[in-house]
Amino acid sequence: MSSYVLGFQDIDKTKLMVVGGKGANLGELSRIEGIHVPDGFCISTGAFQRIIEETSSINELLDQLELLKVENRNKIGELSGKIRRVIEGITIPQDIHEEIARFLSRFDEKNAYAVRSSATAEDLPTASFAGQQDTYLNIVGKEAILKHISKCWASLFAERAVTYRLQNGFDHRKVQLSVVVQKMVFPQTAGILFTADPVTSNRKVVSIDASFGLGEALVSGLVNADVYKVRNGKIIDKKVSTKKLAIYALKDGGTKEQDIEPERQNRQALTDGQILQLEHIGRKIEEHFGRPQDIEWCLVDDTFSIVQSRPITTLYPIPEVNDQENHVYVSVGHQQMMTDPIKPLGLSLWQLTAARPMFTAGGRLFVDVAPILASPDSRNTIINTLGQSDPLIKDALTTVIEREDFIKLLPDDNKEQDPGKSNKVISTAGFRTQIENDPTIVANLINRSQASIEELKHNIQTKSGADVFDFILEHMQQLKTSLVNPQSLRVILAAMDASSWLNEKMMEWLGEKNVADTLSLSVPNNITSEMGLALLDVADVIRPYPEVIDFLQHAKDDNFLDELVKFDGGKETQDAIYAYLNKYGMRCSGEIDITKTRWSEKPTILVPMILSHIKNFEPDASKRKFEQGRQEAWKKEQELLDRLKQLPDGEEKANETERMISLVRNFAGYREYPKYGIVSRYFVYKQALLKEAEQLVQARVLHEKEDIYYLTFEEFHEVVRTQTLDYQLINTRKDEFTFYEKLTPPRVITSDGEIIAGKYKRENLPAEALVGLAVSSGIIEGRARVILNMEEADLEDGDILVTPFTDPSWTPLFVSIKGLVTEVGGLMTHGAVIAREYGLPAVVGVGCATKLIKDGERIRVNGTEGYVEIL
Repeated sequence: MSSYVLGFQDIDKTKLMVVGGKGANLGELSRIEGIHVPDGFCISTGAFQRIIEETSSINELLDQLELLKVENRNKIGELSGKIRRVIEGITIPQDIHEEIARFLSRFDEKNAYAVRSSATAEDLPTASFAGQQDTYLNIVGKEAILKHISKCWASLFAERAVTYRLQNGFDHRKVQLSVVVQKMVFPQTAGILFTADPVTSNRKVVSIDASFGLGEALVSGLVNADVYKVRNGKIIDKKVSTKKLAIYALKDGGTKEQDIEPERQNRQALTDGQILQLEHIGRKIEEHFGRPQDIEWCLVDDTFSIVQSRPITTLYPIPEVNDQENHVYVSVGHQQMMTDPIKPLGLSLWQLTAARPMFTAGGRLFVDVAPILASPDSRNTIINTLGQSDPLIKDALTTVIEREDFIKLLPDDNKEQDPGKSNKVISTAGFRTQIENDPTIVANLINRSQASIEELKHNIQTKSGADVFDFILEHMQQLKTSLVNPQSLRVILAAMDASSWLNEKMMEWLGEKNVADTLSLSVPNNITSEMGLALLDVADVIRPYPEVIDFLQHAKDDNFLDELVKFDGGKETQDAIYAYLNKYGMRCSGEIDITKTRWSEKPTILVPMILSHIKNFEPDASKRKFEQGRQEAWKKEQELLDRLKQLPDGEEKANETERMISLVRNFAGYREYPKYGIVSRYFVYKQALLKEAEQLVQARVLHEKEDIYYLTFEEFHEVVRTQTLDYQLINTRKDEFTFYEKLTPPRVITSDGEIIAGKYKRENLPAEALVGLAVSSGIIEGRARVILNMEEADLEDGDILVTPFTDPSWTPLFVSIKGLVTEVGGLMTHGAVIAREYGLPAVVGVGCATKLIKDGERIRVNGTEGYVEIL
């Protein structure tokens, strides 16, 4: 067999590094019975490598290219142009030339060919590289073919290909290029077949794009294609486009555009029978490759030829279950304000803590709500509960139910399904629970939890080795029980229901909207808002000491706390920061993932916020802010009660309202505590687990202790027990995690892979308004600060924070801002709760807010109606 040229019949998936993704896939396609692939061959990557190695000027240019970043547009264009010109000017070595000529002699010399690039980093499961290198059609004659092989090699350094590799972290030297030379077919019709719907991601729907002539017209966007959707052998949708142009091959080589005669322009490019035949071919190819495919096809004289198949890389993975039932998965990350991927240790610990079974996909957690939706008793409860945290999830689930064929309703058995709702009492206020209006209930719940955390810290220190894992597992059962503590749930529900009652009744009786937002300003016992104000107190301690402030402005090393004592005021600063970390140091952005770096582990995260507070606030700002909120709430309460007393049955209405306000003031703050309790315990677990990891590093089982983040809790336990680890698993998981970081998780995805996106149903909004959910009343204008990473926040008093999501760790920033806009969130998520308590107008769930709003733009946030305007 030749070392430089391989026929398709000599190629399979094991030859990826020899013939690239496209070549390997063509070899595999040629092996599938009943699939017609036009004949051809590949010039191996070895030929390309040899040319690069033997040309010193290319290596010098590659050295320069490796120093560039995506932003260096002009330099990328200049260097890539030079490399392409050098490659196109190289004479193909005689032995490679002869091998290509030998293969061509097997075919008729009048044959026309498609000459196509096939890179080793192409058509891969995690990166398609589609369209990055060049393809040349209808090339006739040996000299023309050789010339276009050089052009394909050169196209590896096209500006777009170089930029794509920089964006995706691929080394220019490690990506090699093969060239595919394939007999041309001259189709009446051509197009693309997706074995999963590219719009909805539904794996059971095949989507076919078809147009007359060569498929290039369709790929290049020159013509509108027909689009046919097929499911299980039935055409479920057709969009027949007006097709005015087609690209056809010329007899002597090359292609030309041609007008389509008027009577054919609106005709289906494929008959119904051909559409169904193509679906069958697509499913056969998908089965061979074992994953959804993007397939290029041509129709010649009633025969379908397949000229390419590649994996669809844009699909979000589906949680794996081994049954044929229909499932509806809801994202846990959208509830927890953490839509980033979570490392395996974090995923497995959250699963162990959860009250319900959870499934993983794309490094995120999902809950299957199909069984709950199937029960008439529980479906309304779950939809309304999830709707409180995210209305888009509510709308998506309603869409699933309205289809009727996906979720089959169970007979109504009148049994209560939801935990914590067994003592449900519907009062005149529409309450789900009854609870004594006693402020000491919250204090007692918090005190009991804090005592339990201290006990955990003490007891875990006596454990080591495998005993640590057994201890944590046992302790997690207690944690699970505390999470569904009926009294804890009753407190949270009572505050939510009282808020809803106040909003509803004050609108009905007084025409006032969202009054609960003002009435819940500065409520007691809110651990998260207290955390934000406490950092203002830390700033107050440091403010009198200019030397310390100057030192902090340059503090990059996490040992900065030890060095503080050298300065006047350093000891006071050190004590204040340590006291803050002692209470809040277990927090961080994305804190439900145990593997995320905590403030205690990297205190420099807090420094920019402390410095910002020193610059933007006067001393005692925390007390003033809290008192200002408390006074505002009290004034609003007095005003409402006075107005109510003027109404018919005024005294009764005022008394009931006063009782509801008291419930909100006593209980609303507790909403933030349970997560603080979980994260506090997680940090204790983490410290114990890292101690075990340190032992493994010393025993040379682990390279570095953070590698345990890529193991599940059970796998880590096994490594400690056996003192052995297969590092291939760690490396694979790291690669997977890098891929997952590029994915956008859906709120709702079905077992068919269909992503169901909910919609806001609202009218009479200003033109161009970005629609979201109103979660904290008021209207504010200001400068938008688009911040993706909390550590990079550089805020000034009066800025409006625009970010994908916030969790409790973002709260210290809230004291500096005047409004909030997030892409994810709902009425009871952390950002919304704290925004209301601080009196910040807030709109959440604004899709793509961080892309649509530019940093520094002036915007108006309407937190009463739920929209944002770019001014």
